Amino acid sequence: MARYSMGLDFGTESVRALIVDVQTGEEMGSAVVAYPHGVITNVLPVDGGTSLPRDWALQDPDDYLTALSQVVPAALNAAGVKGSEIVALGVDFTACTILPTKADGTPLCRLDEFRRQPHAWVKLWKHHGAAQEAEDITTTARQRGEPFLRYFGGAISSEWLLPKTLQIWREAPAVYAAADHIVEGGDWLVWQLTGVLTRNATAAGYKGMWTHEHGFPSEAFLAAVDPGIHNLYREKVSGPIKAPGERAGGLTRVWSECLGLRAGTPVSVATIDAHAGVPGCGVVRPGTMAIIMGTSSCHMLLAKEPVFFQGFAGLVKDGIVRGYYGYESGQTAVGDIFAWFVRECTPAEITSAALASGRSPHEILTERADRLRPGESGLIALDWWNGNRSILMDARLSGLLLGATLNTRAHEIYRALIEATAFGTRVIVESYVNAGISIADVVACGGLAERNPMLMQINADVLRRPIAVAASSQTVALGAAMFGALAAGSSNGGYDSMEEAAAHMVRSPKARYVPVSENAEAYEHLYAIYLLLHDQFGRGTKVMAELRRIAAAQEHGGNA
Repeated sequence: MARYSMGLDFGTESVRALIVDVQTGEEMGSAVVAYPHGVITNVLPVDGGTSLPRDWALQDPDDYLTALSQVVPAALNAAGVKGSEIVALGVDFTACTILPTKADGTPLCRLDEFRRQPHAWVKLWKHHGAAQEAEDITTTARQRGEPFLRYFGGAISSEWLLPKTLQIWREAPAVYAAADHIVEGGDWLVWQLTGVLTRNATAAGYKGMWTHEHGFPSEAFLAAVDPGIHNLYREKVSGPIKAPGERAGGLTRVWSECLGLRAGTPVSVATIDAHAGVPGCGVVRPGTMAIIMGTSSCHMLLAKEPVFFQGFAGLVKDGIVRGYYGYESGQTAVGDIFAWFVRECTPAEITSAALASGRSPHEILTERADRLRPGESGLIALDWWNGNRSILMDARLSGLLLGATLNTRAHEIYRALIEATAFGTRVIVESYVNAGISIADVVACGGLAERNPMLMQINADVLRRPIAVAASSQTVALGAAMFGALAAGSSNGGYDSMEEAAAHMVRSPKARYVPVSENAEAYEHLYAIYLLLHDQFGRGTKVMAELRRIAAAQEHGGNA
């Protein structure tokens, strides 16, 4: 009898459902449904909606349920699979994405009294409105010598649960008081599907500052940050913490009827989307770095024992694959930078050429940029268009392009931006190597890794390492399906270990990029310049943060 697991991948703009044959790894079919309201950055989608400040990014939690109700039946239809043949569900979710709810899981933004209050809505991972809160939390932790800080690279990101929640308390105390729970999006989804609130170790650790050794930060620490949130973890972030692949519960009858699946179908504890891509790439043991490349990039490694050094963003036991410590680093914008450039800076000539040839502006720019030799444009850039996650952990940093002249052309800038993201990746890789952590192999996945050979060759040349590209085009959803298979266990048609699941469900890499020695040598000089700029603007002068401060003051009509 055929057995299938379904991975539900909740991304920034849409949800994807992938159905995978548990025995062979064959991907039977998938479907994607966009969230009706997408990412909310300007005005709340209600009558007389409230305008949002700069650096805000919200979502409507009901969009997730609407998209879910459509994507599962669509995937079953595309795969030609019966709902009764699905042995398990796995859920991944982009993080840190949080929402305040009542005790029964009702999001506060559904309630009339909070419908027009931005802080009652979902704060998406790319919400950077809590930069000051992150700085205050980091400063307090350093002053107190908090032991948890070394598990998170020595700094707390504005993307994480505590800064975002502190922002709610400071700017909308009524919302904070009304919230019985502050919940990660993935945990909320699993809660809806099973009727059981379970906190996943991945988000609790990498985004919620929980460690296997110490638990959540103490109430004394929270009181030192702000007495108003001293009870946050005890009262509003409570619930059992389980590793991805553990069973959260069974699918409720209501959702089974809505989705066309069996009631009681095992549902795995949620995980973060990028982290699900690690087993989806076939990385289930130490020694291989997995890079999930998309709008942003995440760089992850497994280890048997923890090693502490400055620069990684998180270190959590059972945070990626149960039984191992999982390291996480990342770049907050990669594909988003290229998309910004095409959207805001592409000349009409490029757009016209794309229309005439039936291709995208990205393809035209890539084709032209690929003819350049390393350093030929005279340009270099810093890849901080959305702040820096690793290794500086500073959301107030911003992009930089150096070397432009009146002769600079669009495709030269495009290549410089691609090179900047590769340099940023090398900084991350070298932080691990310098700490004595072995990286024998690198495997990448995601749309960028699959669609842009030039980008991948530049990364191989800059890193001076071969890079394999994962076989699946949907590694994140595949990883979620693998976690679902673990939740089912062998007794219910799944597997009892991730190694066993990977042996059956992951195929060999589809491509491999090897460094070109001539290019690698040329990039050494450019990388040295990148490091000078990296340290000057990231560790030295604070002009980028000052520019943001001036912009924010002027936006609100104040004096800069």
